[in-house]
Amino acid sequence: MKSVSIVIPPDKSISHRAVMLASISKGSTRIKNILMAEDIKRTIEAFRAMGVKISIYRHVTQVDVVVRGVGMVGLKKPAKPLYLGNSGTTMRILPGILAGQDFEVVLEGDESLSKRPMQRITVPLKKMGVKIEGHREENIERRAEEIKPPLKIRGGKLKAIKYNSKIASAQVKSCILLAGLFADGITHVTEPEKSRDHTERMLAMFGCKVRDEGLKVSLKGPVCLRSPGVIEIPGDISSAAFFIVAGCISPGAKIIIKNVGLNPTRIGILDILKKMGANVSLKFKVTPRLLSGQESLKLEPVGDIVVKSSRFKGIAISPKEVVRAIDEIPVIMVAACFAKGRTIIKGIQELRVKETDRVESMVTNLRKIGADIKVKGELIVINGGKLLTSASVSSFGDHRTAMSMMVAGLGAKGKVIVTDLDCINKSFPNFLDILNKLN
Repeated sequence: MKSVSIVIPPDKSISHRAVMLASISKGSTRIKNILMAEDIKRTIEAFRAMGVKISIYRHVTQVDVVVRGVGMVGLKKPAKPLYLGNSGTTMRILPGILAGQDFEVVLEGDESLSKRPMQRITVPLKKMGVKIEGHREENIERRAEEIKPPLKIRGGKLKAIKYNSKIASAQVKSCILLAGLFADGITHVTEPEKSRDHTERMLAMFGCKVRDEGLKVSLKGPVCLRSPGVIEIPGDISSAAFFIVAGCISPGAKIIIKNVGLNPTRIGILDILKKMGANVSLKFKVTPRLLSGQESLKLEPVGDIVVKSSRFKGIAISPKEVVRAIDEIPVIMVAACFAKGRTIIKGIQELRVKETDRVESMVTNLRKIGADIKVKGELIVINGGKLLTSASVSSFGDHRTAMSMMVAGLGAKGKVIVTDLDCINKSFPNFLDILNKLN
């Protein structure tokens, strides 16, 4: 692989949140360098259907949008159910905003999204006074009832709550905090581990005072959000992860990944790979401040990631580390296949409720190409160093599974063919173009 400099797509998580908060704020917001992938299009179309004017401007190197906010309660009842496609982020965060609106709306998804559990948001929203219903389904294995899309939501007057989440999930936390914007009193959310904090940072940009105390986040409602004028989206570290691993496993490689978001709650992938022996360095352009308070909270650190060919070693990855790298675990599994020794990944349950069961999809695929990989309860055990060989594998309709397996193919003897690649458009439309530049 040759030395190369690449630019990866804008951050998906931040793009979603920018559109959502700009839509319910006062004033117009220009969102520069937004990710124009399938999931973000679903979020944009949902707010357009509720009366928000959103203009799209396509430039040579990026896409900008201008959102003309309608205020906190200016959304209008859509003429029909809102179809969210495969966007789990929209399905789980948008209800927090709809909770404060004075109309009823139905949220629908595709076949895959309709299988994903939603009681993690319906339970706290009901405690806040929201009328929310979904498709009830008995989970025999877990001996519990699950709520799945479509979701019917009737907003109205809300009350603040103190909620202790059993899982560390930025989507759950964001949903509750957004509902808290409309509630009387202080809404608290406590997590077992710290999840990504893009919502807290962006709320601060829109003038909301957010109190961040590590595992507990709180805000006092009701709040009137005001546009900051301009928001610029950095590159998505979850997309960068594929090329970080690709650079590490390729002899003689040097990859510079430009303008990547380096939020402390998102760089778990870097910490894990460095423990494995990755030759990775950072060049900050927007330096993270060591100060606490509202101004510091607004900052999204940004910089370049420099990756060089490396020799991986097997390590143990804790549940706490998994939370900070939940979307990157599939490609970390690939890295473990090229490591000397055993890698153990603990606390993998959240991987089973993504676009697909990512434990099953990755284990199935990696075994097909010769990896020594086992699942033991909530553990994944990978004995690295085995020769990976050619095979045809499936994306299982999941973008991260597809891209992870294509990275695995870079280090395999023979060709690894990944079928059903359309799913990559969900987050990384030009992935194949960039991957081809590395050969």
